[in-house]
Amino acid sequence: MDGTSTADIINGDVFFEIIDPSELEYTYRIRPAKDFGAPFNESFHIKNVPLVPVHPKYGCKPPDNLDDIEGNVAFIERGECSFKRKSFIAEKAGARAVIISDIDHSTEEYFIEMIDDNTTEEVNIPAGYLMGKNGLMILRTLKKLNKEHAIINLPVNLTFTPVHEINQPPWLGW
Repeated sequence: MDGTSTADIINGDVFFEIIDPSELEYTYRIRPAKDFGAPFNESFHIKNVPLVPVHPKYGCKPPDNLDDIEGNVAFIERGECSFKRKSFIAEKAGARAVIISDIDHSTEEYFIEMIDDNTTEEVNIPAGYLMGKNGLMILRTLKKLNKEHAIINLPVNLTFTPVHEINQPPWLGW
């Protein structure tokens, strides 16, 4: 080990785990929105909740799959409107949280800071950014398995988990 601690890696980020389908059973890292939305804190903890891709995929208008989004976590692709707008629309659709990923730039292995777009809309649910490579693999796998959603736990506390024991997706090569 190079002396990097789990706390160094976490550095304000949040983790969630997919528990179904088994092909995606890994721990994923998301970067919380910087200055809008609710925090992923002790008062926010969901278990065995669907992560549902929104239709249309950019989430810039009310989703066609409204019934699937309500009470669950909305999975939205980056593009066409602001992160805050996507989160606002998902909240209005009844989502409990939002995860946004840049599927079009899925080879990039970095996190994007989701910032307020200075509109007057209030977002009261947590929102986070998932690295594009992970987002692409999740969507690809759900499509291949003909599944409408994955089942997740969010957040997952990794504070006392040694770095080498974090179950990272193999496609990241960490």
